[in-house]
Amino acid sequence: MGKTIGIDLGTTNSCVAVLEADGPRVITAKDGSNTTPSTVAFVDGNARFVGSAAVRQTLTNPEGTIWGVKRLFGRKYQDPALEGWLMGLPYEVIEAANGDAWIQVGDRELSPQEVSAIVLSKLKEQAEDYLGETITEAVITVPAYFQENQRQAVQDAGSIAGLAVRNVLNEPTAAALAYGIDLDENQTVAVFDLGGGTFDITLLTTGAGEFKVLATNGDAFLGGDDFDRRVVEHLLEVFREQTGVVLTDDPMAMQRLVDAARTAKTELSSEQTTEVKLPFLKSGQGGAMHLETTISRALLEELTSDLIDDLAEPCWAALDDAGINAQDLDRVLLVGGMTRMPAVRHKVAEIFGKNFHQNVNPDEIVAMGAALKGGILDGAYKDVTLLDVTPHSLGIRVVNDKMAVLIERNSAIPTTAARTFSTSKDNQGYVDVEVYQGEDDNALANTRLGRFKLHDLPEGKAGEVYVKVEFRIDEDGLVTVTATDRKTGKAASIDANPSAGLSREQVEDAKLPPLELM
Repeated sequence: MGKTIGIDLGTTNSCVAVLEADGPRVITAKDGSNTTPSTVAFVDGNARFVGSAAVRQTLTNPEGTIWGVKRLFGRKYQDPALEGWLMGLPYEVIEAANGDAWIQVGDRELSPQEVSAIVLSKLKEQAEDYLGETITEAVITVPAYFQENQRQAVQDAGSIAGLAVRNVLNEPTAAALAYGIDLDENQTVAVFDLGGGTFDITLLTTGAGEFKVLATNGDAFLGGDDFDRRVVEHLLEVFREQTGVVLTDDPMAMQRLVDAARTAKTELSSEQTTEVKLPFLKSGQGGAMHLETTISRALLEELTSDLIDDLAEPCWAALDDAGINAQDLDRVLLVGGMTRMPAVRHKVAEIFGKNFHQNVNPDEIVAMGAALKGGILDGAYKDVTLLDVTPHSLGIRVVNDKMAVLIERNSAIPTTAARTFSTSKDNQGYVDVEVYQGEDDNALANTRLGRFKLHDLPEGKAGEVYVKVEFRIDEDGLVTVTATDRKTGKAASIDANPSAGLSREQVEDAKLPPLELM
């Protein structure tokens, strides 16, 4: 068996690492960079570019260049969280047959898992070139606040890419592992992870080979893309005021604005002002129209002030769930490229009342932690224990649409929980077991993970036939649910109707020979 690589599959950039004799090593791409843009470009529906080569396609081929698809994992097309974000995309997102959000490229309909699998294939190839051996196994990280169907999407993307995903590891836990693997003393650590598409806060204890997560919280739709969008909206308004022209229906112009917004945001982490100059952004009856404007750090902070404020509540909730105060923390680790923004760092200091630890690379530490987890699975470390938690409560829908919780959020995993329920009608014959994830008392306000029918129940009056429902969460955070007739002791037939994601047949079909890379 070969090495198990570690992959940080990011919304904006991805990174691959491997454990070597002297510790985890990030594998450099052919262009010399340690991270690979999570971008795939299709040309004429037949050829594709990945990573930096794909980024260079964004201006000339905006409709065929796909980025940010991690935000679509496990989401329905009608998800309200997607509405504003989709409006700024130059490529087309469509509603799949099962209601999921997919991507239209020419005459092809692609799931976000298939697009991400192309990125994973590139990272797999990168690792194989470096190690000189075939790679078949990986640990892939996910945001700690991802739900079960989003985690399954990551598993499916890995499978399509030809990887056996041995573990789906929470990104903050991976970062803490890379930071604390050699610590002898016990520390209580906060991992503040703000990336391109998601935000996580995780509190855990480390030391002497044990990593115990105390609590996690976050926002699965808050990240650098949202900061970029605020700058794009500002640039759109500046151009409209200068020219009277609205650019939202011009994919190429919109992509140029997105690129300019990202560049300006990055430059303002080290500078007080930056110039945005986009010549020939649009043509009209009066000739070419250009955009020139200055953006200051103060303006950027004003445009994104509510996003920065939104970082506080999950941190306070995590502290409360963990039963600790900010003063109890020994370290605050910053993870994700957005933590370079000065206003974000100021907010972190404000929330926790202390400075952050600066001796880690926020772009690489997650992949390094994933590589360490791969080494643990390969037997390189004998005495390391990871104790994680589930970020969301899990339960089923009962009478009056109430949420009957079986597993509370921040419960240690792996775990099992069971409750017995009774029928609500005479001679019911079967029950629907609808599985939900979330914190609302109304099940329908939470995320439905799936629906199971338990058939062939014995006859009986309402309230006299009992069904045992059991939840199991494995160490990857993946959930399985069983239902058993308590009287007979036998499990009746279960019909699973997934509410999101790919079927096993779709995953297998997607493993067909990939398009040739250019």
